Amino acid sequence: SFRPPPTMASPAAFSRTAMRTLRASARTSSSAPTRAFSAELADEFRPNITSDRLIPAQAPSLMQIGIRDIFDSDHDMFRESCRKFFEDEVKPFHGEWEKAGEVPRELWLKAGEQGMLSMMVPEEYGGVGLDCRYPAIMWEEQSYAGTTGPGFAMHSDIVAPYITNYGTEEQKQRILPKLVSGEWIGALGMTEPAAGSDFANIKTVAVKDGDDYIINGSKVFITNGWLCDVVIVCAKTDTGKGAHGVSLFIIEDGMKGFVKGNKLNKMGMKAQDTSELFFEDLRVPASAMLGPENKGFYCVMNELPQERLLIADMGVASAEAVFEQTKNYTMERQAFGGSLANLQTVSHKLAEMKTDICVARAFVDQCIAQHADHKLDSATASMAKYWCTDLQSSVADRGVQLHGGWGYMWEYDVCKHFVDARVQSIYGGANEIMKELIGRSITNPRK
Repeated sequence: SFRPPPTMASPAAFSRTAMRTLRASARTSSSAPTRAFSAELADEFRPNITSDRLIPAQAPSLMQIGIRDIFDSDHDMFRESCRKFFEDEVKPFHGEWEKAGEVPRELWLKAGEQGMLSMMVPEEYGGVGLDCRYPAIMWEEQSYAGTTGPGFAMHSDIVAPYITNYGTEEQKQRILPKLVSGEWIGALGMTEPAAGSDFANIKTVAVKDGDDYIINGSKVFITNGWLCDVVIVCAKTDTGKGAHGVSLFIIEDGMKGFVKGNKLNKMGMKAQDTSELFFEDLRVPASAMLGPENKGFYCVMNELPQERLLIADMGVASAEAVFEQTKNYTMERQAFGGSLANLQTVSHKLAEMKTDICVARAFVDQCIAQHADHKLDSATASMAKYWCTDLQSSVADRGVQLHGGWGYMWEYDVCKHFVDARVQSIYGGANEIMKELIGRSITNPRK
């Protein structure tokens, strides 16, 4: 596994150092006396509000390290570590894992050792308490590598935040350190055979029985479902209240009545284990509930902006990778007395692809910066999710076309990007639902 050179801190150690520096800087700034604005003061702070970092449109590669002004040199070092991890530890073996339908647990432990899992978990629970810029680097580098097998984002940036934000002290102390280390793998059990985006139609029920709850029902299309050690399950505790009668429960592997179904045979993301989960008279103590009773819907709504942001960011990153692969292929492929890229019809396609991607990247980077400041709202995240995943599929389609017959071959990354992209507009809330949410924010804004 990757070990940084002596001059570079390990990701975990580096992350803790960066966090402490930022916190110390914030404390110093907040305690400084207020001064009236002046041209002299503006000059003093100008280096902090300008950047000499290239925007992606101006860089030789959309995946170049050291560009984009939402990041700094510390982020660049972490990105180098992540890129090397995916290139060395994941990509060479991904084909084998596609046939197996899962990645080995050893990979999760390696990622945990290098500080790449659940980075936003607070220090007191084993994490490093970073903002979303660091996880975003992980999302992007995994997408650049075209290695969709490891369900790291689900585990680190969807499951862990539920426990961080709504768990009891006992739940956080017991579970979060294991998620950070990779000892445990997390999943979210929300989707059912007859209930996807329609949260009110959930059929899984949890019936109170003394000090316990008895859970019956099933879930489907669960990322990390086959390997998971812990899964957050949405179940109705009051069947008369629709979505407002749903509660969350922490279910652990090995509990009597918790049964994992077969790994599902999907169109794409073939190395990512996805399965059905069944709950058959599963008895759990009241202490297994996550958050308040009948408030599961509110917890989910609070966490959805981050989930949709990560889907959007991974979508744009996939499109960036496809563009670079297509650009290189068409510049190298000879036809009609020159390279394919010299043909006007091809160069115009490349121009359209790059422009579309750079526009989307600017918006997603704005969303990442907003989320780091806790300002990203549901409607904006929905815009990013729907627009960027539609773009991802469109770019992948154009990339395959410009690769010709080779684009249809599984050995070419562009082919895998094409099939992996298709589900992005479905999960995390179908894009049709995203448009409905955006529309409501326009026609019926909150007062």
